[in-house]
Amino acid sequence: MGSPVLRVMALVSVDMLAAYALWLLMAYLLIVWNLNFTHAAAIINILWGARDILLTFMLYIIDTLLGNFWMLFFSSIAYASGLGFLSMSTPSVLAKSAGNCREDKPECVGEEQKILFFLALALLAVGMSGQSTSIGGFMQDQAEETEEEETGGGKICLGTCGVILIPIIAIIVIALVKPWSIRFGIPAICSLMATLAFLSGCCHYKRVGPQGSLLTCVFRVLIAATSKIIYRPPRDSTQLYERHDDGDLVQHTSVLRCLDKAAIVVPEKPVEEQEKNRWRLCRVSEVEKTKIIIRMIPLWIPFIVIGLVCSIGNTYFLVQANNMKLKLGRIKVPFIILLWFYDNGKSLFSNLYVVIVSLLGQSRQYGPPFGVAASMVLQVLCCITAAKVEDRRLDVVIRHGLVDKVNETIPMSIFWLLPQFILLGAANGVLENSASQFFTEQAPPSMKTYLVLLTNGVFGLGTIASVVSVYLAEKITGEGGKRSWFGETLNKSRLDNYYWTLAVMSSVNLVLYILIAVCYWRGRSEEDEEDDEDEDGEAAGAAYQDELQIEIEL
Repeated sequence: MGSPVLRVMALVSVDMLAAYALWLLMAYLLIVWNLNFTHAAAIINILWGARDILLTFMLYIIDTLLGNFWMLFFSSIAYASGLGFLSMSTPSVLAKSAGNCREDKPECVGEEQKILFFLALALLAVGMSGQSTSIGGFMQDQAEETEEEETGGGKICLGTCGVILIPIIAIIVIALVKPWSIRFGIPAICSLMATLAFLSGCCHYKRVGPQGSLLTCVFRVLIAATSKIIYRPPRDSTQLYERHDDGDLVQHTSVLRCLDKAAIVVPEKPVEEQEKNRWRLCRVSEVEKTKIIIRMIPLWIPFIVIGLVCSIGNTYFLVQANNMKLKLGRIKVPFIILLWFYDNGKSLFSNLYVVIVSLLGQSRQYGPPFGVAASMVLQVLCCITAAKVEDRRLDVVIRHGLVDKVNETIPMSIFWLLPQFILLGAANGVLENSASQFFTEQAPPSMKTYLVLLTNGVFGLGTIASVVSVYLAEKITGEGGKRSWFGETLNKSRLDNYYWTLAVMSSVNLVLYILIAVCYWRGRSEEDEEDDEDEDGEAAGAAYQDELQIEIEL
């Protein structure tokens, strides 16, 4: 495995394998730790929310301190260590200090296991976010060497097949084996092997140092504008500071004029002296980049609710699946098949969105905002479907007298859950493509990566917000001695009511998004018209000066 491509592909394939194993964490906490399902869901949502929020921070570290290679280096070690600690935290690997208990039962989970478990989750959040932000940039850094090494493509093809097949085989094994130490141990061992393979080529990788961060630029603009609060920005934007030899130029706009103060050249000092302090004098292009981010804050607000709804896929959907029949006719199917349908729904609708946008032709610029709205509609349908299925599940539980029999199998097929998994996957597939295009098309190329990761960060904030929403729903519905929507077990809860609430919230969120998007696009249209008028005015002025010069010469 001599090519950087194969080494990185090994890391990516392990990510896929680990995702399948981590998808089972909810079941692990319910079965082995015997946690209340809302407590277990809170732990899982904090993990995935923290992963998404850390993406922007990791990119900032890459651009200011480490570079892509060192971030990938440290995050790969953190990822492998996290999976290793997760496997070690199972009672069958690390016996409880009191009683030498080694069974996967709640009484065998001691403080040692809990410490290792939560340490593993912290390392996994850091490792997943670090790898996600550095792999793409690292491969771009290795582009030239990769082309030279891939001239003999047979070895690459063989290695690629191995990298793809090994995780698939391992996933089948994970689905069939029962000991949790092996379920978590397989991705831990694969991650260790992939990390060692990556580290074995350290001496041959091309390393590119930090190139500077957009967030630093934003901080400088805010500080510079604040330091010149007593000054008034000039009406003529040409009087603001700019360097035309830089190449990364952004046209000045009239919105948020208070930030233009960061580009004011104060008369008390020479320009050359002010240029040396970049925290007191910023370029117009830097100011405009800051304006773009600030103006997008309202557009990010709906993504909090989107993240909140998506969080139910890794948590409460799996709680519903617990103890349902795992048979298709006489064939017993693995529990993990639900994730396979989710992934395929996500991939199918993601590709369908790309095809539809490509057919729009000149109107494709409107595809991304409509795609975001379409993903919200799919979320509403998903919540309604989940509520209907949970209502039916509760009816089956009551009719068969299983309300207090938590460990009994419910005579209802797990395939009743397929529609909600497919709808949620479809919503996420359309959202990922449309949201990334929607935000990146509003900014210059140097900002695109940060805008996508900031969007993911808001999405992660919504995932963590789901913990708060469940807590509030539990407190509000349980006031005055009433039966709370979230009881001791799922059979004693009304999860369907929570799904209906999410459906209403998603509908309101859709309306809010449409209003914000319309206001945003209207503002952009007005700016474009002003820019056209300014360009026409400058062109007319230049033509008048030319005519005047001709008359003088005559």
